Amino acid sequence: MQRSSRCLLLGALVLALGSCSPEFPSDEDSNLDTQQAGLTGPCAGNTSFQVGSGIYDITGPAAELGMMGYAMIDQKTAGIHQRLRARAFVLASPCNGKRLVFVSADLGQIFQGVKQQVVERLQARYGAMYSDANVMLSATHTHSGPGGFSHYALYNLTILGYDKQNFEAVVDGIVQAVVRAHTNLAPGSIRVTSGDLLNASINRSPEQYLYNPAPERSQYGYDTDKKMTLLRLQGSDGTEVGTINWFAVHATSMGNDNLLISGDNKGYASYLFEKAKGTNYLAGKTFVAAFAQSNEGDVTPNIFGGTNGGGANDFESVELSGGKQYTLAKSLYDGASTLLTGAVDYRHTHVKMDAVQVAPQYAGGTARTTCTAAIGISMLAGAEDGPGFGSEGNTCAQVENLWNAFTCAVTTTPCQSEKPVVLEMGSMTPYPWTPEVLPLQVATVGNLALVAVPFEMTTMAGRRLRQAVLNQLAPIGVNQVVIAGLSNAYAGYLVTREEYTKQDYEGASTHFGPWTLAAVQQESEKLAAALRDDASVPAGPTPRDLRNEQTTLQTGVVFDDKLLTVSFGSVATNASASYTRGQTVSVKFWGAHPKNNLRRQGSFLEVQRKSGTSWVTVAYDWDWETKYKWQRNNCVPTFACSHVTIEWKIPSTATPGTYRIRHDGDWKSGWDGAIRPYTGYSREFTVN
Repeated sequence: MQRSSRCLLLGALVLALGSCSPEFPSDEDSNLDTQQAGLTGPCAGNTSFQVGSGIYDITGPAAELGMMGYAMIDQKTAGIHQRLRARAFVLASPCNGKRLVFVSADLGQIFQGVKQQVVERLQARYGAMYSDANVMLSATHTHSGPGGFSHYALYNLTILGYDKQNFEAVVDGIVQAVVRAHTNLAPGSIRVTSGDLLNASINRSPEQYLYNPAPERSQYGYDTDKKMTLLRLQGSDGTEVGTINWFAVHATSMGNDNLLISGDNKGYASYLFEKAKGTNYLAGKTFVAAFAQSNEGDVTPNIFGGTNGGGANDFESVELSGGKQYTLAKSLYDGASTLLTGAVDYRHTHVKMDAVQVAPQYAGGTARTTCTAAIGISMLAGAEDGPGFGSEGNTCAQVENLWNAFTCAVTTTPCQSEKPVVLEMGSMTPYPWTPEVLPLQVATVGNLALVAVPFEMTTMAGRRLRQAVLNQLAPIGVNQVVIAGLSNAYAGYLVTREEYTKQDYEGASTHFGPWTLAAVQQESEKLAAALRDDASVPAGPTPRDLRNEQTTLQTGVVFDDKLLTVSFGSVATNASASYTRGQTVSVKFWGAHPKNNLRRQGSFLEVQRKSGTSWVTVAYDWDWETKYKWQRNNCVPTFACSHVTIEWKIPSTATPGTYRIRHDGDWKSGWDGAIRPYTGYSREFTVN
């Protein structure tokens, strides 16, 4: 299998160029003294929090929609292996009346339009209680989810434009998860712990990492961050509310030839933890386990190099990577005993990232500026875990390379320095193809700080930013800082100045030039200092709202058809009479297009076991042992027929007995346009 790790931009560039919880006063209305929330004031020594969790389905169209991540125009959804979820947490400190929302979503990115409309809908429901400042949305960075939910052109090119249905599934699902977490808010505690996971990641750009100064590198034992930081949320009554952990690794165990929706290794790890805790995905209140993303920019799960994650296929590689993350997280969770101490607080601003004046102390003693957003030639080459076109390391210093020399002479500005610019997204009209006004956010939950960045940060870039924020917040008792990656918006990668010199894939994908990290560090330190000093910060410029400026080449479902001799839900290929554990049951139905009804908070399939005269469901389309596969069947004359194949790999723990496979779907009439449900069943079969 050939896989591309050029992530979401490569293919795009090729196309472009050729109920209520306990209430707290809002921040505006609160007259509580919030100064020095860690060591002094009303929250000094506080360990009493309010915690709430919620989970909701955000799975978009399971057929004929381009996937978000690898930018392969022919990688379109054709079924479901795992449903995608938004996992939300509300963390509040009654001592100062503040609360923070943290959401980890099984998405490739959190795009700016998603954050805008999530906050807008929360404010319509709760008023000023939630805002940009205290809502933090982070993506796990799975590359196996449907795309088309950005409002910026570059990220929709290989999807063939904006997809309203998927955007709505994402936004509404996140909102519903937050609503559940808000409703479930109750007194509790938050425990923190951490541990190293040594066999689940490698640096995919090790030569680039070596461009960082040797004295700096000598401070660290590895060229990727191995530390997993975990929170255990528990109610005062002993109820286990949920857990969040941050560990830096790309969710790319599934390759670019996969067509089944999947949360990849982080989604699988969440599934394992939630299954162990008896999570009910349909319940309003249940245990939630988030495996959140951090500074994974140069970190791959393919620990044997290239695209090799250690499994015989991508599914096994997901099991290996996700299983390792789950095993450590479960061990940390079970042993967590240290209480977070202090308060919830936060600062947020928007920054015009293409025009930041970087002070000399952040940029080697000379005042610098950031640049109009652009990407370089090396972005086309992809990264080490999946080459694209050409090679990495193309710089303007390579005058012997005629293409580099030509590109640097014609398209590259001095601001972008070593980068041979191949596309300047920031100068496109009537709107830039990528966002230029971006959010930065720093929050504290007791003595833990979260730094939300709208980038994929490399290992060393993340280390520098963490230390910079820690230096500002240590005086108020903060002793741990976590990078919450791919948060609140998305604008490519973020590397160190030294790594940028190399112009590997990550450097070429750093939009705003060589001093971007310096700018982010400078502005994040301002937020952290304001939080420390209980000072306000300016809101910054308002980002563009492009919801009404979207175009698409996507086609909806015109109608569904079938042969005259069958009905929707009829079996085309039936199950065998009997199976043993470990075998796979496969049943093919005459079906319809899944875009007719996404069945969020539902399922396209059920594996049912006979119990007396009743049938008990033992697996759904979100369970790891099942696969829902859709395929267009070009029946003459309409070419509008569909086949749906349901697979169930019988677990070793399956109870012997009589089973059947149920398929539910919805078909669209070509006569009246109505969408109607249908159900089909396989024959009964035995599991021995």
